[in-house]
Amino acid sequence: MTDAHTAGPFIAAIDQGTTSSRCIVFDKDGRIVAVDQKEHEQIFPKPGWVEHDAKEIWTNVQEVVDGAVSKAGITSADVKAIGITNQRETTLLWDKNTGEPVHNAIVWQDTRTAELCRELGRNVGQDRFRRETGLPLASYFAGPKIRWLLDNVDGLRERAEAGDILFGTMDSWVIWNLTGGVNGGVHVTDVTNASRTLLMNLHTMAWDDKILSSMDVPAAVLPEIRSSAEVYGEAASGALQGVPVASALGDQQAALFGQTCYAEGEAKSTYGTGTFLLMNTGDEPVNSYNGLLTTVGYQIGDNKPVYALEGAIAVTGSLVQWMRDQMGLISTAAEIETLALSVEDNGGAYFVPAFSGLFAPYWRDDARGVIAGLTRYVTKAHLARAVLEATAWQTREIVDAMTKDSGVELTALKVDGGMTSNNLLMQNLSDFLDAPVVRPLVAETTCLGAAYAAGLAVGFWPDTDALRANWRRAAEWTPQMDDDTRKREYKSWLKAVERTMGWIEEDSKE
Repeated sequence: MTDAHTAGPFIAAIDQGTTSSRCIVFDKDGRIVAVDQKEHEQIFPKPGWVEHDAKEIWTNVQEVVDGAVSKAGITSADVKAIGITNQRETTLLWDKNTGEPVHNAIVWQDTRTAELCRELGRNVGQDRFRRETGLPLASYFAGPKIRWLLDNVDGLRERAEAGDILFGTMDSWVIWNLTGGVNGGVHVTDVTNASRTLLMNLHTMAWDDKILSSMDVPAAVLPEIRSSAEVYGEAASGALQGVPVASALGDQQAALFGQTCYAEGEAKSTYGTGTFLLMNTGDEPVNSYNGLLTTVGYQIGDNKPVYALEGAIAVTGSLVQWMRDQMGLISTAAEIETLALSVEDNGGAYFVPAFSGLFAPYWRDDARGVIAGLTRYVTKAHLARAVLEATAWQTREIVDAMTKDSGVELTALKVDGGMTSNNLLMQNLSDFLDAPVVRPLVAETTCLGAAYAAGLAVGFWPDTDALRANWRRAAEWTPQMDDDTRKREYKSWLKAVERTMGWIEEDSKE
């Protein structure tokens, strides 16, 4: 099936995501040669609980690797390295002697540890471990999930302390199984995934003993922390047997890497169900005083780690789905753009989708969604416009927070994800940010980032300059809004955001 354009050698990337696992084979130009993808079950045992069956995921990973290799019509000899990227914070404990998970994986979205996080905050609160980890104490992160499993699975703590139990985020689980599992599987994680556990010290890049004892997690379960681009081991079986496993990056960091944001101040934003914006802050971690997370961007081999600031918006793509499914105002997601383009502006309406509180930079769980500025003039077309503007204004708020924290002005925003096919939204972004917005040719930046890191580790690409040369723009939007309009609209947006806060009162919290 390979033609002259796709003569080898190749790099394979495995993306173990929240809803599916896939494998993509890339050529030297960073072009996609073949893809295979398989969804796995979402398990909801109780409200707010989300789990995955890790054995199902490992089976799917093996199937998509075999599938992509056979679709490409190549053999393991044509593949120089395998890169791994993964859903972050999703937590698994398994028995190292049998390879059996002791419980379903607890997914990043799961909120069962909220109460435990409040207890761990003691008299300090959310910021108890922020200086060491760059993170607030939140149910999002892996450390408290490990503690929950140790406390709630019969006899698990004893087995963990005896050294029979391994912890991993999904990168570790995939790499351990890929490199042989019970027969010599390598138990590692990379700095980006380790930085999402609440257990790693950002300054030393090592597990923090003090936090481990505060959180009551035995060091014996933890993987070895390695860089994001180095050979961890070789695939022990399957279509890629003998190929080096040479990178691991959490999905948002992989997108930053795939978007070639290698210089300080370069940023990418991924527009999916929610939105994640990461900015490269160079080789010093930048503390956030404006509601962002400090995280590891990537580390190539022995080079210094590169840090990033991260901002998350809870509701972006899911607001368009809500307009379609709950409100019935559109029948397909793509229709929102057509409807919004039928009017000149938002008609004075602002939509703040704080459906589950406000994420960055506010972190207010007492907020709820609001549509403000309504008059009889407003039509559903104006609302459609307000929906798209909501995503753009929330991005602007995060970019402002990043500038305040880092002192670095955003030069351009590289975008990826499903919503980037909406041209009006992209123009809104450029107008509200007063900066160019650029979409690359290869939209699969998460897989591409994992492939790039693995390729660097084995010398497939010589350096990051070669990767920059691969990056090709598909489209660019430049600001077309005058400054006065921008300021006035932003002021109205911020007024609307204020109206969402304090809706849920302390005594009536569910």
